[in-house]
Amino acid sequence: MAIRKPTAPAEKSAVFAEFLAGAGMDNTEFTPGSIVEGTVSAVKGDDVFVDIGYKSEGIVGIDEFADPAEVKPGLKFSVMLRELENEKTGMVNLSKKAADDQIRWEKVQAQYTEGCVVTGTIRSVVRGGLLVDIDGVEAFLPGSHVDVTPARDLTPYIGQTYDFKVMKISDERRNIIVSRRELIAGAMEEKKAELLASLQKGEVRKGKVKNITDFGAFIDLDGIDGLLHITDMSWGRIKHPSEMLKVGQELDVMVLDVDKEKERISLGLKQTTENPWDTIADQFPVGARVKGKVVNLAAYGAFVEIAPGIEGLVHISEFSWTKHVARASDMLSVGDEVLVAVLSVDAKEQKIALGIRQTQDNPWDTAQERYPVGGRVSGKVRNFTTYGAFVELEEGIDGMIHVSDMSWTRKINHPSECLQKGQQVEAVILDVNPKDQRISLGLKQANPDPWSEIASKYAVGSIVKGKVSKIASFGAFVELEDGVDGLVHISQISDQHVERVKDKLNVGDEVEARVVKVDREARRIGLSISAVNMTEEEVRALEESASDVITGPASSAPKSGEPLGGLAAAFDDAFGSVEWQPGEAESK
Repeated sequence: MAIRKPTAPAEKSAVFAEFLAGAGMDNTEFTPGSIVEGTVSAVKGDDVFVDIGYKSEGIVGIDEFADPAEVKPGLKFSVMLRELENEKTGMVNLSKKAADDQIRWEKVQAQYTEGCVVTGTIRSVVRGGLLVDIDGVEAFLPGSHVDVTPARDLTPYIGQTYDFKVMKISDERRNIIVSRRELIAGAMEEKKAELLASLQKGEVRKGKVKNITDFGAFIDLDGIDGLLHITDMSWGRIKHPSEMLKVGQELDVMVLDVDKEKERISLGLKQTTENPWDTIADQFPVGARVKGKVVNLAAYGAFVEIAPGIEGLVHISEFSWTKHVARASDMLSVGDEVLVAVLSVDAKEQKIALGIRQTQDNPWDTAQERYPVGGRVSGKVRNFTTYGAFVELEEGIDGMIHVSDMSWTRKINHPSECLQKGQQVEAVILDVNPKDQRISLGLKQANPDPWSEIASKYAVGSIVKGKVSKIASFGAFVELEDGVDGLVHISQISDQHVERVKDKLNVGDEVEARVVKVDREARRIGLSISAVNMTEEEVRALEESASDVITGPASSAPKSGEPLGGLAAAFDDAFGSVEWQPGEAESK
């Protein structure tokens, strides 16, 4: 009986060739692992007794046969010697399956090498991939090598027959790893090279959307991918490629550029249609009014589509004749339908300037008729600036009251000193400028000028009482009545030298002072606390030296004890060289 001993890898091919040729084997030594030829001597239950020419018979399980019904005495087949003597049965332990596996493995090794192409049938799904039957030998197909694109579900591949590339053969593990992806990728590379060489700029090709990104879409041109950038999809504006395309969609695209070295292809979709900007000037002449849809909003304006692929910009300055629009979104939303006027067309730069206010009447055209200079108006204080207050006269039309036109009696540094937002006020129209869209209003002009009465009410030499309202470096302001302040120069606070005003006076202090100067033209009253105790003779001298309106060049402030006429000069110095009016910041 022929016996086969375990062979080294280098000898297996020759041994297997001898085995296939039916050559006899002179080696009669029975060793575990050897493949020998046996003959069925008997079948008892699940045990098949096999004669291998040894001193005792061996046993093979009936389940190792593909068709148990064919197992009958006299049947010859190869078996692998497992044990020469089983401890329990005392018989030789044999395995038909192990022998079949060994023979098949040697056949595979003889026929196939790493890198060759084999044909196999996918039998089942296992962890990490699939099992492939190649001439009765199982090979492993990793999930990542099933196709060039990742396959999430492997079950549809079961039962399919494909060609595979042998990636690795491991004799130690009796393991074969194959790849279908490698074959497909190789074929695709050949096809890709041919296609790349045939592409010409300007030609139109059929393609299929393979993938969509934020910046464009990759189009499969039957073997090679090209990039269709978002800017080449439409003559109009689109926010995302998914607005126009879907994965799997078939379309005609134009080849814009081919870089054969880097294998990059640029494609265009809009280029397959006529450019609407070529006839834009005829379609939309300047001055024409058209309806459009808001397609995009920016901080500086709104983009309005007035025809497929044609968008124009309405700048925020062209939204309204009267309203100040800070952001386009304050007045419009994407999807709004609006009536616009064509302001300018630049076909070369593909720009159209549009206006919304030009489709409406401009209320400033009749502003001078509705708001004549000298007329009185009533409105609500809408907003403040550092130099004045805006009063709403009608929707979108504001008038501005400058701080200098707020009070006859005191200087206003900020409108909040005498007005409140939302307050209803009456004012006089001072000026109307339709070109610059400005109306100037006067608050104080709506009331008589009180200084004709103030000058006579506060005669030079009279004693008055008041409350310190503000401290400055050169003196203190004393409120005599609502809105009327007088100034006590620092030299007139005390008979003694005063270094700092706040050393002697504080805001809120009640004081008594003598009027030493009244300047009706400059609307100023000079007071002296130190002069309260003047004699009647000194008072008369002061009254005689005073006039209804005192003006003249500024002079140095007198010191305590100087002649009476120097009092007025002290205030000339304060009035002329120092801005001392109420509202100035307090000294620190």
